[in-house]
Amino acid sequence: MKINIANPTTGCQKVFEIDDDKKLLPFFDKRMSTEVSGDSLGDEFKGYIFRIAGGNDKQGFPMKQGILCNHRVRLLFKKGMSC
Repeated sequence: MKINIANPTTGCQKVFEIDDDKKLLPFFDKRMSTEVSGDSLGDEFKGYIFRIAGGNDKQGFPMKQGILCNHRVRLLFKKGMSC
């Protein structure tokens, strides 16, 4: 799984590839905007708190803020709305 860590104040971002599923367990089945402790990812992230701001499912469909169900839904958008 790839994790994209960004710092909005500096604009820096870094992508990490993590293969160990045990390290990723705290991130599974969480909603967007949930804060997760970085202690499970290793000593380099000890003391950090991460906020889930987005993601994709196994087929590549993106998550959207405000959709409160765990399955895919069809959304009706007007012109100019973000998808």
